[in-house]
Amino acid sequence: MIRLIAFDLDGTLMGPDQQIGPRVRRAIEAVQAQGSIVTLATGRMFSAVLPFARELRITAPLLAYQGGWIQAPGDPAPLYRAPLPLEVARTVLALAETQRWHTVFYADGQIFMQGLRYPAGFYLALLGPDFHLVSDWEAVLAAHTPDKVLFVADPVHIPSLGRILREQLDGQAQVFRSHAQFIEVVPQGVDKGKGLAWLADHLGIPQASVMAVGDQENDLAMVRWAGIGVAMGNAIPALQRAADWVAPPLGEEGAAAALERFVLREAKP
Repeated sequence: MIRLIAFDLDGTLMGPDQQIGPRVRRAIEAVQAQGSIVTLATGRMFSAVLPFARELRITAPLLAYQGGWIQAPGDPAPLYRAPLPLEVARTVLALAETQRWHTVFYADGQIFMQGLRYPAGFYLALLGPDFHLVSDWEAVLAAHTPDKVLFVADPVHIPSLGRILREQLDGQAQVFRSHAQFIEVVPQGVDKGKGLAWLADHLGIPQASVMAVGDQENDLAMVRWAGIGVAMGNAIPALQRAADWVAPPLGEEGAAAALERFVLREAKP
């Protein structure tokens, strides 16, 4: 029996309009009513995912920052946090300045940028409304504990950014694509799979009773780890190959289909 379900957010439960479909909402309500636990696993910071958790009436701990920050909606502090080492953050920020990359720096639950290169609505939809514009990264590093660094670029340039970052960091941090236009640097050993494993252990739920649903490269670890791993029909090919089942795409509310197939169906007499 599936007792814990982890959903990626962007590209899995909702698109750029940030609207979760009615069939998905009904299915999540139904699985929670029958006793299964639902969580969200996202690259967003905790405060940016919280409104969606409240919309879906999720009370379980949420996986933010790719699993590097785990916190329940009603709690004042995280149950688990894996910060990005200061020297790694400093190295990445210096590299980004040299390369003139568009940098989004996350620290202590806040977002910092040195300028905007896209319309304001782009940042509102994908990062949330609360960010700070700064001129000096060192001042931010002196005052805050880093969590992750994200780079925004045209989709065609993301693979080359990833190669450069992996070469420079050489195993000091995790680097993966989380969106068509995003490449992220998070602490070494942090991914959604490890975060989901931590949460399942915290809740006393065995691996075989966990389901994970996602669409992007950063969802690979949790889809592979879960007892049942589901890729959306709009997922990248590597995730579809790794999954136990491929759901219909986001536009057809495939997340609801996954719940109906693996959770709600098995609950029927």
